Amino acid sequence: MVNGSEAGAIAAISEAAKAFGAIIKVESADFDAIVRKQDEPLVVFCQGGIFSTKYQYLMGYKGLVFYTKTAAPLNLPAKTEIIKAKKIWIPA
Repeated sequence: MVNGSEAGAIAAISEAAKAFGAIIKVESADFDAIVRKQDEPLVVFCQGGIFSTKYQYLMGYKGLVFYTKTAAPLNLPAKTEIIKAKKIWIPA
């Protein structure tokens, strides 16, 4: 049985998913391939981690949002516009 605060959290996540659409988690090689399909890609990037450094990347392509997390930074094409974020939060 779900209590009131859990129900509120579930509702908030559901509303966020409706607002932003699906976020598709892909392997870093697949993310790189999608970036390279675009003439002027736009990528949101975040570096963080507690015990080890993690790199997170997020981008839109053909109306979908793609996400990957890596242990090493990706080598993005020079023409990529990169927006550095403080944090990227992806609902589980």
